[in-house]
Amino acid sequence: MAKTDAIVGRYIHLTIEDVDYRVYFEESGSGIPLICQHGGGGEGMEWRHLLNDPDITAKYRVIVPDLPYHGKSLPPEDIEWWKQEYQATKGLLFGFYLEFIKALGLERPVYIGNAIGASLGLDMGLEYPDLFRAVIAHGCVIKGGKAANGLFYHPEVTNTFKIPFVMYFCSPFSPEKDRRLVTWCAMQTAVGENGDLYYYNYHDLTDKTDQFDTSRCAIYLLTSDYNPTSSYDDTIKLSSLIKGSKLTQMKGMSLVSNAENPPVFKSYLMPILEEISGNK
Repeated sequence: MAKTDAIVGRYIHLTIEDVDYRVYFEESGSGIPLICQHGGGGEGMEWRHLLNDPDITAKYRVIVPDLPYHGKSLPPEDIEWWKQEYQATKGLLFGFYLEFIKALGLERPVYIGNAIGASLGLDMGLEYPDLFRAVIAHGCVIKGGKAANGLFYHPEVTNTFKIPFVMYFCSPFSPEKDRRLVTWCAMQTAVGENGDLYYYNYHDLTDKTDQFDTSRCAIYLLTSDYNPTSSYDDTIKLSSLIKGSKLTQMKGMSLVSNAENPPVFKSYLMPILEEISGNK
């Protein structure tokens, strides 16, 4: 018999801001829903290791969506999307999750995301504290920056820029085979990097951190020492401002640690998942 993964992939139609989106997602396991959100310009393949990990899927129903315009989630067919610039607005991303969770009938899932996915998780944990039982945010900052949204539109970017750029975002301690696969996935993206930075640029928790209610939605912050977008100090400061949040510092890790060094990432993640499953 050929070896097969336990992952099941399918499409679901979601209506967000009066537009029909055909969204792809994969899942594996059973138990507490665990939604894994890819970062900016990424796709669900980043989380394939969690989907295939029996230690995790024994207690968690791991669910990995591709956001609209990402991965296998193609642009919507009922609008002329090519005539407008894709922007990851708050309305689109919040609307996506409100509809996705309702459509799948998920009861207070756990959310984990990195980079822009982390910013999104914290923003939803703040505004919808009863939507998730916990948010695990890796590589988040209090306030996003004004990133160069047009950087990736140059026609030669894929061949001459993306490989060294993405490798720069990986830890030198991660296995090369995994760093190369992270780079490969990044090279498959279309408009994702530019449009997703729109959300990052407007992410701002300034003067809002005291509004988190961690008794309703637990907040776990992960930080890594080779992440050029978010330093230890950034996350330590954020943790000190969110009362009741819990901080984990990951050594020798970087921006997409879940994909570029899965065994080490798992060693940091498992205690958090075990704590959450014991507190249901």
